[in-house]
Amino acid sequence: MKTIKIAGVPEHFNLPWHLAIDNEDFEKENIDLQWTDVPEGTGKMCQMLRDGSTDIAVILTEGIVKDIVAGNKSKIVQVYVESPLIWGIHVHAKSDYKTLADLENKKVAISRLGSGSQLMAYVNADNQNWKTENLQFEIVNTIDGAVEALTSGTADYFMWERFMTKPLVDNGTFRRIDDCPTPWPCFVIAVRDEVLETDPTIISKILSVINQTTQEFKDIPSIDKSLASNYNQKTEDIQEWLSLTHWSQKSLTSQMLNKVQNQLLQLKIIDKKGTFEDIVKTV
Repeated sequence: MKTIKIAGVPEHFNLPWHLAIDNEDFEKENIDLQWTDVPEGTGKMCQMLRDGSTDIAVILTEGIVKDIVAGNKSKIVQVYVESPLIWGIHVHAKSDYKTLADLENKKVAISRLGSGSQLMAYVNADNQNWKTENLQFEIVNTIDGAVEALTSGTADYFMWERFMTKPLVDNGTFRRIDDCPTPWPCFVIAVRDEVLETDPTIISKILSVINQTTQEFKDIPSIDKSLASNYNQKTEDIQEWLSLTHWSQKSLTSQMLNKVQNQLLQLKIIDKKGTFEDIVKTV
C-alpha cells in the first residue's frame, strides 16, 4: 500500500475526494490517500508542497501558478474545477460601506500572502480601475479571523468563496456587496516534482479515480442535501452552486495558462512568466 498525502480546503468542491476515500476507491488501487483539510487555503498549501508536508494539493489556479514561477518545485497535472470561483466581496453587516466604490483604498482581510484572497483583491481592484499599489492587507489566516478583523475594524472587507461565506451573510455577520468571478478555471491539482518523478503511475491512478467520481458526482441521489448538511448550507443555495460548478477531467491548456500568467504579470503579481513545461505536466 503506497501512502500519498493530499491537501485541500474544507469546502464543498472537495466532497468528491472524501466520498472516494470513504468508498475505499483509492485503497482498491493499493493507495492510502491521506487527506488534510487546510482552512488557511492556497498560500498555506503552497508552503506544504514546498516543505513536503503534502504530496498533492487541490489548489487555486492563480496561487499555484504564481508559486511555481517563484520556485515551488511542483507541477499542475490537471484542472479539477473548470468553472470560475465566485468570490463574494463582504463587509461587516453594520459597516457604512454600501457599494464597491466605497471600498477603494480600504484595507482588505486576506488569509495569507500569496493566497487567493490576496490575488483576487488585485483582480477586483484592476476591474474597478483602482490603483493596485494602494491596496492594504490584514492577514487573518481563516474565515474566523476575517470575522474578527471586520468586527473589530482592523480590516474593511474580505473576499471569499460566495457560497461558503453565505451562512455568515444569512446570520447577519457579513453583508455581501458584490461578486468577483475568477477569469480562469478555479481549482487545479498540483503534485510535487519529486513524487511525479518517483510515482507517476500512482498519480495517474489517483487522477483516474477522482475523475470517475467527479463525472458521476452530480448524479448521486440527494447530493444537494448531503452537501447542505456537510457544509452548513441551505439546500437552495447548494442547488444554485451545483448548477454553476463544473468539474474537469482535463489538463490545463497552454492557452489558459497564458491567460492566467498574462493577467498575473499585468497586475505585477509575478515579474516573469514560466514556460508551459515548467508549470504543467501530463501524467
